[in-house]
Amino acid sequence: MIRAMGLLQSWGGFGTSIASFIIMWDMIRRYCPPELIRAFDKWTRRIRSFFYPYIQTSISEFMSNNLKPHVAYAAVEAYLSVHLAKDAKRLRAETITGGSKLVLSMDEHERVTDEFCGAKVQWISGKLVQQESKYLPELERKYYKLMFHKKYRDMVTDIYLEQVIKEGKEIQMRNRKRKLYTNGHSKTTWSHIVFEHPATFGSLAMEADKKQEIVDDLLMFRESKDFYARIGKAWKRGYLLYGPPSTGKSTMIAAMANLLDYDVYDLELTSVRDNTELKKLLAETRSKSIIVIEDIDCSLDITGQRKKKPPEERIEKTKKEVSRKDTEESGSRVTLSGLLNFIDGLWSACSGERIIVFTTNYVDKLDPALTRRGRMDKHIELSYCSFDGFKVLAKNYLHLDIHPIFESIEILMRETKIIPADVAENLMPSSLQEDAEKCLLKLVEALKQAKQLMIKKEEESALSEAKMKQAADALQDKEDSIDKM
Repeated sequence: MIRAMGLLQSWGGFGTSIASFIIMWDMIRRYCPPELIRAFDKWTRRIRSFFYPYIQTSISEFMSNNLKPHVAYAAVEAYLSVHLAKDAKRLRAETITGGSKLVLSMDEHERVTDEFCGAKVQWISGKLVQQESKYLPELERKYYKLMFHKKYRDMVTDIYLEQVIKEGKEIQMRNRKRKLYTNGHSKTTWSHIVFEHPATFGSLAMEADKKQEIVDDLLMFRESKDFYARIGKAWKRGYLLYGPPSTGKSTMIAAMANLLDYDVYDLELTSVRDNTELKKLLAETRSKSIIVIEDIDCSLDITGQRKKKPPEERIEKTKKEVSRKDTEESGSRVTLSGLLNFIDGLWSACSGERIIVFTTNYVDKLDPALTRRGRMDKHIELSYCSFDGFKVLAKNYLHLDIHPIFESIEILMRETKIIPADVAENLMPSSLQEDAEKCLLKLVEALKQAKQLMIKKEEESALSEAKMKQAADALQDKEDSIDKM
């Protein structure tokens, strides 16, 4: 009993000493000059390093002030998820391959131990939350910290880390699923989902020769790393997809990504604050990717800025007000110069092996500086559906290679215009009882209606032109009569 009381008194005295030390240390940090505290911390770390035998190495999620993703971080994460996650007590579960498989990785502030050639090392996961400005959202920076005894320094830094990164990259390739990135939810960073679009070049409704030309161009680009290095150009290529709405521009991009096995970055320009933010987003993109700006002529008021239009060609006042209001709401100050630098300036060379795709419904509205060769290297027109395109759709939707109605459809397609989306809609059965012939007859009827509508528009246009000519002639006769007087 006496011994127990003595033990309690000893612990009580120890606790009192600890509390007194904490109070004194708090007073020192509060009232001592910051320079003195920093000097004290500096010398404390130096003294502790003489007695502390462990070395710590941090691998952050991003490099260069959060501009570029750290490749080693992703490789380490993949390695730990396979080899050591089973030893962690707190795990984070994520899905890959379209949600068919769960992958377990270390949760934040978790610690696991690995062994290599008799040396024990510890991996610690962590996260730093920083706010660069009170006007900007908080940034999360994840990291892994590797801790090992200093006597294993050469082995760990030269051999172990290299093996971890190598195995991690192999695991990444096995588990890789293409991703679709967007900056629409955040103006400063990319967010992503799994990219599962099924489009292929075989399913595109266009001429076979044209498809093969595009495929050959894409495959040549993917295998041309040494060529681009030899000629001194950044390993990138620009594609301009243009044509009427609903002619398959987005589907073409999905087919390109599936062919090359590339990720897709869907860049929403109206969510980008300024040119600096645009450069930052570009630096965060990875290689083997397609950067897409859809409807470039509508994204921002940056097309044709350098042309001074005469008064008769300027946009009406109401449209100007709407455009200005949209720009103010988006808060975007991206300029044409910033976009041009994004495409082929110095910053465009980072990461390499990237394709930049612009889409537009009205190619004539674009500034020539955006579309010239070297920026948009290949221009691809996606126009109205041709008979070859129809045959591809008939094969996809109805499993038909030939049918007696095909001849009528071919004749009608020469006489009128119809977009692939309308052809596909008519070929899609509306019920289980609707067979292939009924679908083809629906398409024939749609083509006949489109032809009648086209004839009506041509007649109205001709009538309008005749009236304008008649009015112009009357005006000219009036002016001539005045001159004679």
